[in-house]
Amino acid sequence: MNTLKTLLGSVAFATVASAAFAEDPDLLVFDYSGFEDPAFHTKYVEKNGDVPSFAFFGEEDEALQKLVSGFKADVSHVCAGSVMKWEESGILEPWDTSKITEFAKLDSNLVGKDVAATSAYFIPTDFGSTAIAYNTEEVPAEDVASLDVFKNPKYEGRMTLPDNVDDAYALAYLATGTTDWTNATDEQFEAASAWLREVHPYLRTYWTDPAELAQLMATGEVLISWAWNETYPTLADEGFPVGFQREPKEGSSLWLCGYVNLKDGPGSEEKAYDYLNGFLDASNAAVLMDAGYGISNTEGLATLGQEALEAGGLAPIDAPILAQLPMSVELREKQSEEFEKIKAGF
Repeated sequence: MNTLKTLLGSVAFATVASAAFAEDPDLLVFDYSGFEDPAFHTKYVEKNGDVPSFAFFGEEDEALQKLVSGFKADVSHVCAGSVMKWEESGILEPWDTSKITEFAKLDSNLVGKDVAATSAYFIPTDFGSTAIAYNTEEVPAEDVASLDVFKNPKYEGRMTLPDNVDDAYALAYLATGTTDWTNATDEQFEAASAWLREVHPYLRTYWTDPAELAQLMATGEVLISWAWNETYPTLADEGFPVGFQREPKEGSSLWLCGYVNLKDGPGSEEKAYDYLNGFLDASNAAVLMDAGYGISNTEGLATLGQEALEAGGLAPIDAPILAQLPMSVELREKQSEEFEKIKAGF
């Protein structure tokens, strides 16, 4: 996403763990390229004089492998679907939420039950929505009133889904009546998988990054997509007739990412909290939104106003929402394996 909005998309091709912007030697942040932007870290700089040091990764499984192999950093960005796998690997230690100044202001819909204790392994910091982006000149609004539009033969060969297992299964769970994947049953998983398998023949492709998706829609090759919120303002700013349907009857999803506290980090634990607190400060809401991300601090998000939230595809909606909260390692691996089979036509 501009970095995180490209979640497992365009940043997946970045060089793994290439260090840069080595400033404050007392804190090393392992992150997606782009999050070193000094505009995101003004509060940290005010307190500590420099931005932290950064090392970069492109894809979370690669990042985990590097950490398990002995690479040392103090904190890392990670998206919710990977958290339990990282926790089970033994590389994390919990945050002390009493030291997180904005903790009480975090959106409860993004925090989830497991982050409500006095210590937590994952603190959500940034989020975005995933919904139906569509060409308003060729697709009537009533056609995108249901997620079953992805099975509509009228649009065969002119639709696309993200090449991202979390986003794809979020769509499929919603389409089959599940709005909480944290406790998905085998039956719900099978129903979601069957839905994706039914949709597969109608797709033109699986898009890998927002730039590719924007091009597919701008050229008219694709009329309908399951898309991150970045696509909506990007195409609208270019004068493209784009709609962003976040309220089909089955609902839409929210992806979220945050920071984890790495065990035995070489730097300052105090500065790790300075970093997290600075990132979550309400004053960060506008600069994060400019990059396409919502901030998990509800007070900060409220400062942006309804118009800005609507333009960014992040306004409150009156429809079910599947928050892409941490899931079990077993379920995520099952989904990953099944998604690869579905994409291959099996």
